[in-house]
Amino acid sequence: MAFTNIEIKARTNHAATIRQYLLDNNAEFKGTDRQTDTYFNVPSGRLKLRQGNIENSLIFYERKDDMGPKQSDFSLSQVSDGETLKEVLTRSLGIKVVVEKQREIYFIGNVKFHIDMLRQLGNFVEIEASDKYMPLSLEQLHEQCNFYIEKFAIKIEDMVNVSYSDMLLV
Repeated sequence: MAFTNIEIKARTNHAATIRQYLLDNNAEFKGTDRQTDTYFNVPSGRLKLRQGNIENSLIFYERKDDMGPKQSDFSLSQVSDGETLKEVLTRSLGIKVVVEKQREIYFIGNVKFHIDMLRQLGNFVEIEASDKYMPLSLEQLHEQCNFYIEKFAIKIEDMVNVSYSDMLLV
């Protein structure tokens, strides 16, 4: 099944402030995940296998690399045997890049928040307002994303328009 996010990624030096806002506003903390995202060579979009201690899934998504809140259309499948799937995808498609991160995962309703730390790239926050959990219009998802951008005082110059995979390939 396909879903849509309106999302942003931004560099941050204020992870503690964002974390405190989330906790003060009754965000559900899912835990800290040590994730390895293996991106595979595909003709369009992005295909990644996420392996972690919380999230394990195969994700295909298409998203323009625009600055600011952007639409991401995605499909995902939960994975129980990530190593075997990784071997099959590696042999058939080839690995593009591997991204390793530590990720704190929070939810407020249908909005998912990540506080990420990547050894090679630094600290980031992501906001993903999604129709995966409830039917919402694109306008409503944009409003939710913009609300949290304001609450977290995220500046446009801190926003990142590409994926971590793209950042590592530079």
